[in-house]
Amino acid sequence: MYRNMLRIRRFEERLGEEWAQGNIPGLIHLYVGEEAVAVGACSTLRKDDYVTSTHRGHGHCIAKGGDLRKMMAELFGKETGYCKGRGGSMHIAAPEIGIVGCSGIAGAGIPIAVGVGLSIKLRKTDQVCVSFFGDGASNTGAFHEAMNMAALWELPVVYVLENNLYAISVPASKATRLSNIADRAAAYDMSHAVVDGMDVLSVHESVAEAVGRARRGDGPTLVECKTYRFRGHFEGDPKRGETYRSKLEMDEWEKRDPVFRLKHKMIKEQKATEHELNAVDQETLREVDEAVSFAKHSPAPKPEDVRSYLFVS
Repeated sequence: MYRNMLRIRRFEERLGEEWAQGNIPGLIHLYVGEEAVAVGACSTLRKDDYVTSTHRGHGHCIAKGGDLRKMMAELFGKETGYCKGRGGSMHIAAPEIGIVGCSGIAGAGIPIAVGVGLSIKLRKTDQVCVSFFGDGASNTGAFHEAMNMAALWELPVVYVLENNLYAISVPASKATRLSNIADRAAAYDMSHAVVDGMDVLSVHESVAEAVGRARRGDGPTLVECKTYRFRGHFEGDPKRGETYRSKLEMDEWEKRDPVFRLKHKMIKEQKATEHELNAVDQETLREVDEAVSFAKHSPAPKPEDVRSYLFVS
């Protein structure tokens, strides 16, 4: 889990650098700070399980086993990417590892997960679908409709709410009266939990319980992970979002960095030495360097292929 969190962290940091240099087309939304949620949740899944993701989905894809080279190539808009450069940052899909798809539409993956869960139930397999979404998406109509249907049909879906306290710039406290959004699950008689989203072990434990329940046919669960993004809503967000949140708040959350938190825990409990963990970091940086080189040297889509891979009526 430490290695996978580092892979996400170093991938995203490098992505921010490449974007700032003009090498990445379009907007990107980085996952720095929230690594414990993706890794804690996806570490409970099998390769044949499914994930629906969001506009901030790089971390989910990597945690589910995504190839960094294909990820980076997709973000660079190259033919060697997961979607041949057509999906970009917000619309990566990788069916071979269970990534049903990311989406730039807030909450879009929530009802899609209902469809995936229904498919699993009709096919009578013991697969599970984990659906990631944010606090902003929890205020959409799709959220309530999907929760109701998933609970009614007892579908094998685990809804993982990444509550990073802000829907773009709107504080969650100004969008809902609830301290814990997960309490909404009670309206659908659905199991729910609230966990520290900055602690990968806590996320793993809670989601593992929910995944086990889903595999047994005992229906869906809503797991709310309290987390925080260390960058702005998107790259280019002025002062990393300090226009709508305080520097003090940002500093306090950064003290709970999930990557350093696990590192210190392993060293303290003598699970690993600092030297060993630093070596993992260096390996990860080399892996990211290779991914960037692969992306930069990959071919761009040809103009004559602009209509390829489209559904045309």
